[in-house]
Amino acid sequence: MSGVIVTNPPKADRADVEALAEHGVATVHEALGRTGLLDSRLRPVQQGVRVAGTAVTALCWPGDNLMIHAAVEQCGEGDILVVATTSPCTDGLFGELFATALQRRGVRGLVTGTGVRDTAELREMGFPVWSAAVSAQGTVKATGGSVNVPVVVGGRSIHPGDVILADDDGVMCVPRARSAEAVSAAAARTAKEEATRAAFTEGQLGLDRYGLRETLARLGVRYRTHEEYVRDGAGS
Repeated sequence: MSGVIVTNPPKADRADVEALAEHGVATVHEALGRTGLLDSRLRPVQQGVRVAGTAVTALCWPGDNLMIHAAVEQCGEGDILVVATTSPCTDGLFGELFATALQRRGVRGLVTGTGVRDTAELREMGFPVWSAAVSAQGTVKATGGSVNVPVVVGGRSIHPGDVILADDDGVMCVPRARSAEAVSAAAARTAKEEATRAAFTEGQLGLDRYGLRETLARLGVRYRTHEEYVRDGAGS
């Protein structure tokens, strides 16, 4: 497998990335019409962490982490490294030593469709990671791949420079061209949620706030007293 290392790809605007970091994955995902979410099998090795950054991508051969070494050189302040393989792989391609090098360069985290290891050390050093597996299985450095090319992780196409947003709920990708739109939509969604939260705090029901009583009636869902339910034999 030959490959290419692309240098200095365009990235989403830094101000948009920082603004998106103020919102959770669920909020941005809903705000963009429920798009951009990666597969739920990608889970964080830590809890209580939210990061947003621009994607630097690495495409590796299964069981081979050579191109992660190459990708580290292309990473900088505010980036998130995104690692994919050419076919499924759960080996531990990434660990504490890689995290040390990336942390030194200001990288905000890792998202990988493969496995990681040294999870205790990763948590201790505060380097956020979302992965499809945890595995102590080691790797080699023998096959060429690519850096900063489009990759697929968690069923989602990710381009270098896209915004990656990750927290306890999962990982999503905001295309670079939609970063400003995402900021505006997420802010509007957050304002709406805050208003709803205040209404629920005051005791309003979702059935009334969202007009769901009409929906229930339209779907033929009826209210019955317990006596009526039992009398008609439905509760036996």
